[in-house]
Amino acid sequence: MSSVVAPKGLEGIVATSSSICWIDGDAGVLSYRGIDIHELADHSTFEETTYLLWFGKLPTAEELASFSAQLAATRTIHPKVIDLLRSVPADATPMQVLRTATSLLSIYDADEADSSHDANVRKSFRLTSQIAMIVALFDRIRKGKTIVEADPTLSHAANFLWMLNGEKPSATATHAFDVALILHADHELNASTFAARVIAATLADIHSAVTGAIGALKGPLHGGANEATMRLLYAIDKAGADPVEYVKQMFAEKKKISGFGHRVYHTEDPRATHLRRMSESLGKDAGNTKWFDMSQKIEHFVKGEKKLNANVDFYSASTYTTLGIDIDLFTPIFAVSRISGWAAHVIEQHDDNRLIRPRADYVGPAYPTAYTPVAQR
Repeated sequence: MSSVVAPKGLEGIVATSSSICWIDGDAGVLSYRGIDIHELADHSTFEETTYLLWFGKLPTAEELASFSAQLAATRTIHPKVIDLLRSVPADATPMQVLRTATSLLSIYDADEADSSHDANVRKSFRLTSQIAMIVALFDRIRKGKTIVEADPTLSHAANFLWMLNGEKPSATATHAFDVALILHADHELNASTFAARVIAATLADIHSAVTGAIGALKGPLHGGANEATMRLLYAIDKAGADPVEYVKQMFAEKKKISGFGHRVYHTEDPRATHLRRMSESLGKDAGNTKWFDMSQKIEHFVKGEKKLNANVDFYSASTYTTLGIDIDLFTPIFAVSRISGWAAHVIEQHDDNRLIRPRADYVGPAYPTAYTPVAQR
């Protein structure tokens, strides 16, 4: 029985030191290695941002070219992993398949047993490419479509859309998806990243840590809010209802509206700022702003009625839908981006490791409680 009571959910508790990501929830600041997310979203690429997360600095032009080439060169996947994607039950979800396939990847990775810094970086390249490939390949396989081979000349974002849809993406679509990957790349000690660090702290390999992170992401309180947001938009559209009146009725029935509020941010989620613009831009480019228009009406109403700000999930729903991405791929695509952050945290954890072993605030029966023989119970 401790004298210090930890807040439920460890809210506000500092669990480790890290130089990767800093958040100021009151000011609405998110930064990677000290660089504001708005600057990265406006000027960087996913490859450059991943380099920043892994190596702690922005690359030179030569370093970025080498990094991008190395990432493209790892767009290969063992045939046994593809066999798994073909053999899973028809009702398997993309998140179930991604979790299982990521674990299987370790068996065919030459560096599996080596958790040195350099080996972790090599495995991070492969995992970043392979997780994106698994998501795209499985979606095509489950739809009875032919597999699209990776194109090493394309950026990470463009290659994913190419492998997913079988069509070279437009410049607008590529840029929008690239920015979405940047915005989701890291977010300090969120549930999946903390899970990854706890696993890595046992000196388990990076594949184990990332598989655990995917397991944490699969939970609806971490991943899945953008899926719920899009299902809401579909329901409103199917009913032919006014978005504000529909949400007003949901509030009257005490139902939750996904995509609003955040555990950390007390102002607008800085990632939502960019996703809102992307949703509108993609809609205009496609000649159909329906999902953006509905989202904006709901956002204005919820903010006025409940004083809640849209978070990263709210406009990512309409953004991904306009890109032609199915709802059940939204959370796997979170992993396509967040692998860059997970890898950075595992590398950092292994570079200066100590087993993560917190204590619990015991609230059970008082000690000592006498043992009662079974005959007397």
